[in-house]
Amino acid sequence: MITHENPIHILLADDDEDDRAFFSEAITELKMNNKLTLFKDGKDLMDYLVHPDTHLPHILFLDINMPYKNGIDCLKEIRADGRFKEISIAIYSTSSSEKDIEDTFIEGANIYIKKPNDFSELKKVIKDVVNMNWQFHSSGLNKETFFFSI
Repeated sequence: MITHENPIHILLADDDEDDRAFFSEAITELKMNNKLTLFKDGKDLMDYLVHPDTHLPHILFLDINMPYKNGIDCLKEIRADGRFKEISIAIYSTSSSEKDIEDTFIEGANIYIKKPNDFSELKKVIKDVVNMNWQFHSSGLNKETFFFSI
């Protein structure tokens, strides 16, 4: 479990400006000790992660459908680089396609979240995911616990 003594470093990569704004607002309303960094596409995310001065995040919320570099490509690159093995990756998408869920599971995401339509549900999802016991969740990956539902 992530300790809350230091700020929780959260990244969100999502090309939808409204979704980034709602996510940021939800984090603010939850009054969590956090540092939130937002990215509008996968290329900007990867440029940030590979920069030598970057402090790696605890959790990355990663949209699948983004321009320049999609979430699956980012996920593959992240999981192929040993520097990023400790990052917990939550796929955060409007898609509930079995293929997307299967592909992201195979490529090493920790959890798959279908974006909620309701703001209070979004806050609950963020709170639950941030407070999740990631060590347990990462060690026993299976499809039953992969798809997160409220």
